[in-house]
Amino acid sequence: MDRSQFWNAVYTEKADGDLSWYQARSTFVPRILERVALPKEAAVLDVGGGGPSAFVDDLLGRGYTEVSVLDVSRAALERCQQRLGECARSVTWLEADITRFVPPRRYDFWHDRAAFHFLTAPEDQQAYFAALARGLKVGGWALLATFAPEGPPRCSGLEVCRWSPEALLRAMGDAYVLEDSFRETHRTPWEVSQVFACGLFRRVREQAARATGASR
Repeated sequence: MDRSQFWNAVYTEKADGDLSWYQARSTFVPRILERVALPKEAAVLDVGGGGPSAFVDDLLGRGYTEVSVLDVSRAALERCQQRLGECARSVTWLEADITRFVPPRRYDFWHDRAAFHFLTAPEDQQAYFAALARGLKVGGWALLATFAPEGPPRCSGLEVCRWSPEALLRAMGDAYVLEDSFRETHRTPWEVSQVFACGLFRRVREQAARATGASR
C-alpha cells in the first residue's frame, strides 16, 4: 500500500467530522507538558499531526516556538495549515513517511497519537524506532498513544497493531524508560468509544533502539 496515496485520498474525501480520530482540542497532552516542564523553546515533533490534530494548535497557543509537524499526507498538512492561517508560518512542516524519515534535527519532545499503530509489519515498526532513535535527544520525552489491547482492531479500513505501554517499552529497547502510562477513552464524532493506551517515555542513554514485531 502506498501510504501517501491512501491518506491523501482520506483527507480529500472526508471532512474533519467524518474522521474517527477527530478531537476539537487536546485532552491529556496539556497536563503531560506541564508534568515534564517542557520549556517554550523546546523542539517538539508531532508525528501524524496533519489534518484535524489539535496538538499543534495547543502548542502554539501555549507559546512554543520550535514546533514541527510530520505527516505522510500532503492533503493533511495543507488542511492543518489552512486552519492555522498566519500561525502556520511559525511551524516546520515535514511531508514524509515515518518509516523513511531522516530527522533534520533532534527533538526534546516526540508526540504520536496517529501513526504508530498503523504500522503492522515488523520491519516498519523497526524503521519507526530507528527514526525515533535518530530524532530524540538523550533526556528527551516521547509520548506515544496507540490503540490499547482492548481497542479496535481496525481503523479507516486498515488493520492496526494494539499495544500496551509495557510492550512498547520492550520494543523500543533499553535506551528508554517508561515514566507514566494511562488509558484514554476517545469518543468518535459518531459516539463510538475507542480505548487508547498512552505511554510517556524518557530517553536515558545514547544507544540505538531495537524493535520487535509483537504487540501486546
